[in-house]
Amino acid sequence: MQLGAFSISLTVKDLAASRAFYEKLGFAAVAGDMEQDYLIMASGDTKIGLFHGKFDQNLLTFNPGWNQSAEALETFDDVRDIQAKLKDAGLELALEADPKTTGPAHIFLTDPDGNPILIDQHV
Repeated sequence: MQLGAFSISLTVKDLAASRAFYEKLGFAAVAGDMEQDYLIMASGDTKIGLFHGKFDQNLLTFNPGWNQSAEALETFDDVRDIQAKLKDAGLELALEADPKTTGPAHIFLTDPDGNPILIDQHV
């Protein structure tokens, strides 16, 4: 099972302060918008999403269909196929994608330690 590009999505209190901090660590904003309360920061292949007021806590994020540069892949495991495999493995999903649809969709689950995982397909 290929989950796609990985990033961590951080819930931040002050988007401008967080941007400035991560820029000092060598990250640069590559997507997002301060006006929409989120930025995607990159340093090489490492991605960090900074989100103000969007999530309750930090998330592990996977993007099926994307490589680490957010470029669409020719072939990939669709989020609905990933969902079916996870359910077949006995995992409980907090949010499921409609298996009758195609294209962008997302699912949500939590690991045994309470860490939320978002599998978010944009293509």
